[in-house]
This record gives sequence, C-alpha cells and structure tokens, in this order.
Amino acid sequence: MQYTIRQAITVPNLGRPSAAARGTRPPRTALGFTRLELAIVMVVLALLFTTLLSGLTRFGTQSRTFQCLNNLHQLTLAWREYTEDNQDKLLYASSSTTAPPPISSLPVWVNGAMDYDGANRSNWDPAYNIFRSPMWPYCTNAYEIWRCPSDPSYVIFNGVARPRVRSISMNVYLGGFEGTDGGWGWSSQFRLFLKATDLTAPGPAKTFVFPEMRPDSINWPDFQTEMSGYPNQPALYQFNTDYPNMLHDLACNFSFADGHAETHRWLDPRTVPAFVPQQQLPIGPIIAAPGDPDIAWLQDHATRPK
Repeated sequence: MQYTIRQAITVPNLGRPSAAARGTRPPRTALGFTRLELAIVMVVLALLFTTLLSGLTRFGTQSRTFQCLNNLHQLTLAWREYTEDNQDKLLYASSSTTAPPPISSLPVWVNGAMDYDGANRSNWDPAYNIFRSPMWPYCTNAYEIWRCPSDPSYVIFNGVARPRVRSISMNVYLGGFEGTDGGWGWSSQFRLFLKATDLTAPGPAKTFVFPEMRPDSINWPDFQTEMSGYPNQPALYQFNTDYPNMLHDLACNFSFADGHAETHRWLDPRTVPAFVPQQQLPIGPIIAAPGDPDIAWLQDHATRPK
C-alpha cells in the first residue's frame, strides 16, 4: 500500500490583523442599523422623494404649457385660414355688445363676456358663443383649444361645477371694437389693423394675436395693452386690469400673426399681482406701473404709432 505524503503549507496573514493587534474591542455580534444610521436613511429617502415629487410637478407644468402652446397654434391657424378665405379681412377683436350674434353677422372672432355667474351661458356653454364664432368651421370641432389646461376656473350652474370655456382673448389692435376703437380714442394715435396686409409693423412674426388671460381678469373677448408711455416714457406705463396669464410658472403663452406660439416669462411682480381663485378683478381702474419691463414687451408686440 502506497501513501502520499502532503506537506502542510503555512499561508501568511496578509490582511487581517491578529487578535492581539485588534485590541480588546468586542466583535459585533448583531446585524442591523443604529438609530443614527436609521435617521440618515430616512433623511436621504425624504430628500429623494422630495426631488421626485418636484420633478413630477415640473413635468406636469411643462406638459400643460406645451399643450397650451399647441392650442394657441391651432387656434391661430384657424384665424389665418378664415382671413385667407375672406379677402385678408381680419376678424374684430370685440363687439359693442355681449349678446351672441348670428354666425353670419358682424365678423367678431367670438362674442360673450366672461365672469363667475353660472347664469351667464358664455362662461360654460360652448354652443352659446364658441360654436357661433366665424372661426369655428376652421377648428375641426376642437373647442378645447379655446381653453388653457392650467385654467382652474369654473362656475356653478344648477348645482354642478362647470369649467369655463375660454381662457384667451384677442389683441384689441386687431380689428378693435367692430373696426373702431370703441370711442376710447386710442386709434387716433396707434394703428388699428383691419386687413392682413396692414400687418407691416411690428410685422406678423412680432404681433401677438391671442394672449392667455388670467382667470380673474378675462372678461370681454379682447385684450387691451395700454400704450401710454410708448416708446420712451416708461414713467407712464400702466395696466387697465387686462392682465396676461401667469399660471405657467409666472409665464404666459402668446400666439403671433405668422402662426407661431411662444412662452414669455414675466420679470416684474406688478405684472403678476396675487391671484385669488374664483374672484373677478374690477373692470376699469387704471393701475400705474412705471418702468415695468413687461409692459414695454407687451407694447412692442401689440401695435405701432400711426
């Protein structure tokens, strides 16, 4: 019988210290977290959750802004198609009455005044004004393009909350009040555009057609930019309670006569006074805002002196 002799080989301890070198600290016998470690984990998870929630909120805001831009683009294409089919004549921004006219009467882009009265069908019934608009045949039955998805406003009718149907208005210098300045006198100094061929200054790419309006400011179908102080007297800048929207993270969407739409962010807090849901701002008072750069931007994109 043969035997194989194996020689024992001693492997030196290269990494783990000897018991003597480890000292007298007792070995850890239980697996788990200390209270400090648990607190750190909870703080990290809270920060991650907050970051995720912020990202989701920002994504939702950006998604609604993009949808609103697309709505304005589609509505402006309808406005342009109507103009092309009607010898380049521009629709009026507003009429002298809030009653809905027959579809074949005055070429006002839409009629009806907005407020928070549920008995006012202009607020919630698209058949009352929007379906009678001369632009409606060009809207492919998509009346949702008349409303910003960030608009939270509604009215109560017969005990039911109904979303308001419109959150945009038209630049008053496009057509004015049935082709005039409504007796306010501004067309004696500033251009009133009645045909597409009139849009030579600021030019189609720089003249806004449809601005969004704040839910507490929208009323008649027109948006009037106060031109006081234009172009070089900023001490005279003012609002007339026609405030642009600010629900896109203190920004507003505009469409322009060439068909494009863009988001403009406001710089001055006077352009974005506190918004109180379901309340209407009073119509008429002039609010001075000397030096407001946002008014300068609105003036630059609304009209030009004659």
